[in-house]
Amino acid sequence: MRFIVRVLINALALWLTTLIVAGVHVVPFAPGGTTETVVTYLLIGLIFGVVNGIVGTAIRIVAFPLYILTLGLISLLVNGLLLVIVAWISDWMGFGLAVDSFWWGVLGALVLALISWLIGLVVRPVTRERR
Repeated sequence: MRFIVRVLINALALWLTTLIVAGVHVVPFAPGGTTETVVTYLLIGLIFGVVNGIVGTAIRIVAFPLYILTLGLISLLVNGLLLVIVAWISDWMGFGLAVDSFWWGVLGALVLALISWLIGLVVRPVTRERR
């Protein structure tokens, strides 16, 4: 259940990020209406969750000394790299996230992280009450 909530939060945050950041946009898997676009955002949210969970964790473990040396600022570059990896994977599938350059990815990842954090603050009390 927690994973599904995270996918929904990622999809909503990604949608808001594409509205704010000009260099990050989404190409739906089929031309048409709202349903295709929503499914595309959910699939990208799923891809983002998997990439962040597997690849992101491995990169953070390997780059731990750099996190200490840069006082955590390297996380901006790592998160931008993860967003570009998600864009590459979704482009390989023929739809999904498109990032114009690495620096748009860094800015998009920063906005995405802030929005996900804010949505998580709102959703967290609701999910804790159900336990």
